[in-house]
Amino acid sequence: MSVAEMKQELSRLTNAERIELMNAIWASLDNKDEALESPTWHREVLAEREARIRSGEAQFLSLDEVKKRFSH
Repeated sequence: MSVAEMKQELSRLTNAERIELMNAIWASLDNKDEALESPTWHREVLAEREARIRSGEAQFLSLDEVKKRFSH
């Protein structure tokens, strides 16, 4: 089955089935024989965030603070 055909089949699945499928796909990516490289942009974002943490510019919130921000 091609990727295009699989994408068409997705519309027939329930949300629960899609989540189950996503979990199976993620688990299949944990193949020790084949290394997955992060894209360059991802390393750049992580480096930028690390720099903000080291400089003291980054702010950290508790889970309760995050919940309050998104509940209003």
